[in-house]
Order: sequence, then structure tokens, then C-alpha cells
Amino acid sequence: MVYRDYWALSQWYAHYSRHLGSDHLYIVAHGHDLKISELCPRANVVTVPRNDLAGFDRVRGHLLNGLQDGLGAIYDWVIRTDADELICLDPKRYADFTELFASRKRATALFALGMNLAETDSDIALANQDRVLRHRRQAHFSGHYSKAWAVRRGTHLVRHGVQATAENLQDVPFVLPKGVYLVHLKYANDSALIDANRHRTVIGNGDGKGLPGKAWAKADQTAASFFDAFHDLNELEWPLAERRAYLRIKRDPVRDDKLNVLRARSVKFSFRTTLPQWFESC
Repeated sequence: MVYRDYWALSQWYAHYSRHLGSDHLYIVAHGHDLKISELCPRANVVTVPRNDLAGFDRVRGHLLNGLQDGLGAIYDWVIRTDADELICLDPKRYADFTELFASRKRATALFALGMNLAETDSDIALANQDRVLRHRRQAHFSGHYSKAWAVRRGTHLVRHGVQATAENLQDVPFVLPKGVYLVHLKYANDSALIDANRHRTVIGNGDGKGLPGKAWAKADQTAASFFDAFHDLNELEWPLAERRAYLRIKRDPVRDDKLNVLRARSVKFSFRTTLPQWFESC
């Protein structure tokens, strides 16, 4: 689901078109926007009204879970990410998404090890057609973005995790395959971030209940805080950084018995890393 985030959406469309085929991509346009079809000409675009933003996350969740269930009647698995999230597979472990899903036949949902990709002072500005993973290498692992991203029919995504019944919550497996990464692009392009933050600030400070929270209302301050913290992090080489992050996220998921949701713990790591070269071809 997307509103105006054109640069990220272009990256999303190019990435998943390569891996899945454009005809299998579905975009929920939050408000009528002809530019989405221009940027993603072969995707399936569903437009929903944008006249009332009250209860934003709750309404969006119901909408997307319903669409997801419908697609689950057609597809074995449904991948669901935000427009600024790319799922990347280590080619030494999986040739493609088909191989990954075939290796997890008993699973009903998959999680990924999440990271924020960041633009640094030495990085070049990105042209619209540039593939971001060829020009951005600095990353910070994130528990918050170690999200559930692929489900079978009947499994709903809530608060970055999967919803369960109260009696089954403790038994739902936390499936976090090695070599599967969610790359969050929010901080990977300064110019796109500035543009997106203008819209986030207006929405976050609007009238109504249930609007996106402080991260949108004070979008510029949130971004500045991220970059200040990122620049102060110690750097670890990828093998050590990845192993530490994976083991920490894997061993201690949250089983929220108030919401009946299984999700990754929102761990904040004290190091950053440089992506291995294979990400350039992801």
C-alpha cells in the first residue's frame, strides 16, 4: 500500500518484477494517483479512498489482510511488504523465492532479518533509474524491521508479526530462515526522504484519532536522530554482524498475549556493517 512514495515504489517494482514477474505484483494506491500506473505499468493497481485517515493502521491492516486472503486462494504464498522494503536472498542459500518456499513447506509464515540501509556522506546521489543496492552498502540491523513478510492463506499480519489464536500463540513457530533479509530503504536516499517527510509531517499532525504517531508527526527529527546515531555506531564486518543479529533476533521473539501476535523483539544493535557484494545483484 502506498501514497506518493514514488522513488521507493520504483525500487520495489523493479526488484520484485525481476524476481516474481510484474504481472504478479499488487499495489494498493491510497487515493487515486495515475503516476503509480505510469511507474509500475504491468502491476495490478487497486485504488482505495483517502478521504478519512482516522484509525489509519487499523483500517489498513484489515484491508490488506482481506486482500491477502483473497490472493491466497490463487497463490501458494503471498508476499507483503511496504513500498520501501526489499526482500533479498543470499544466493549461496537460495537460487530464488521458489527454492526458499519449497524449503519451508510446513511453515505458514516467514520472517526476515531486517536492516536499515543508509546513505552516507561519501555516497553519490541516486538517479531515478539507479538500483539502490548497487550504490548503498552501509546498513544497521533492526529488530523492528525483522518483520513477517510472507504468509499462506488464513495467516494475518499484525504489528510486524503474525496473529494467532490465544490458545495457539505459544505454539506458533517463529520461522526466520538464514540468508533472508528485509532491506528497509527509508534512509537510503536523502532527497526522497526529504520529499516523503513533507507528506508524513502533514498526515502525522492532522486531525483525527488513530493517525500515525510521533515518527510521522516529527518526521524530520526522527530522520536526524537516526543518522546521528548511525554515524556513531562501531562497524563490524558482515559475517560477525550478521551472526550476532540473527542469533539475537532468533532466540527471543515476543509472544504478545494482549494482541495475540508473534513478532520479533525490537532490538537496537550497537553496530553497523557493510553489505557483501552479492547484494548488488539482488
